[in-house]
Amino acid sequence: MQRMMLEELKKEVEAFLVSERMSATALGREAVSDPNFVHDLRKGREPRFKTVRAVTSFMQRKQKGD
Repeated sequence: MQRMMLEELKKEVEAFLVSERMSATALGREAVSDPNFVHDLRKGREPRFKTVRAVTSFMQRKQKGD
Protein backbone atom coordinates (compact mmCIF):
# COMPACT_ATOMS: atom_id res chain seq x y z
CA MET A 1 0.00 0.00 0.00
CA GLN A 2 1.36 3.40 -0.88
CA ARG A 3 2.53 5.50 2.05
CA MET A 4 0.13 8.32 1.17
CA MET A 5 -2.84 5.95 1.08
CA LEU A 6 -1.79 4.41 4.38
CA GLU A 7 -1.65 7.82 6.06
CA GLU A 8 -5.08 8.70 4.68
CA LEU A 9 -6.51 5.43 6.00
CA LYS A 10 -5.05 6.14 9.44
CA LYS A 11 -6.63 9.61 9.45
CA GLU A 12 -10.01 8.20 8.40
CA VAL A 13 -9.88 5.49 11.05
CA GLU A 14 -8.91 7.92 13.82
CA ALA A 15 -11.66 10.37 12.81
CA PHE A 16 -14.19 7.54 12.70
CA LEU A 17 -13.24 6.36 16.19
CA VAL A 18 -13.81 9.85 17.58
CA SER A 19 -17.04 10.55 15.70
CA GLU A 20 -18.59 7.17 16.48
CA ARG A 21 -17.18 6.96 20.02
CA MET A 22 -15.88 3.51 19.23
CA SER A 23 -12.79 1.88 20.66
CA ALA A 24 -9.95 0.80 18.41
CA THR A 25 -10.44 -2.78 19.57
CA ALA A 26 -14.15 -2.75 18.74
CA LEU A 27 -13.56 -1.35 15.25
CA GLY A 28 -11.00 -4.01 14.43
CA ARG A 29 -13.14 -6.79 15.84
CA GLU A 30 -16.34 -5.71 14.11
CA ALA A 31 -14.83 -4.72 10.76
CA VAL A 32 -12.27 -7.47 10.16
CA SER A 33 -12.46 -9.84 13.15
CA ASP A 34 -9.07 -8.57 14.35
CA PRO A 35 -9.13 -6.71 17.67
CA ASN A 36 -5.52 -5.61 17.11
CA PHE A 37 -6.07 -4.15 13.65
CA VAL A 38 -6.09 -0.45 14.63
CA HIS A 39 -3.29 -0.87 17.15
CA ASP A 40 -1.17 -2.60 14.50
CA LEU A 41 -2.09 0.06 11.93
CA ARG A 42 -0.84 2.73 14.32
CA LYS A 43 2.44 0.82 14.63
CA GLY A 44 2.92 0.76 10.85
CA ARG A 45 1.05 -2.33 9.70
CA GLU A 46 0.35 -2.21 5.98
CA PRO A 47 -2.98 -3.95 5.41
CA ARG A 48 -3.95 -5.72 2.22
CA PHE A 49 -6.34 -4.01 -0.16
CA LYS A 50 -9.10 -6.47 0.77
CA THR A 51 -8.72 -5.53 4.44
CA VAL A 52 -8.77 -1.81 3.68
CA ARG A 53 -11.92 -2.28 1.64
CA ALA A 54 -13.59 -4.20 4.49
CA VAL A 55 -12.67 -1.54 7.05
CA THR A 56 -13.76 1.40 4.92
CA SER A 57 -17.02 -0.34 3.97
CA PHE A 58 -17.73 -1.04 7.63
CA MET A 59 -17.09 2.59 8.58
CA GLN A 60 -19.35 3.86 5.79
CA ARG A 61 -22.19 1.52 6.79
CA LYS A 62 -21.84 2.44 10.45
CA GLN A 63 -21.91 6.17 9.70
CA LYS A 64 -25.05 5.72 7.61
CA GLY A 65 -26.69 4.00 10.56
CA ASP A 66 -26.83 0.49 9.14
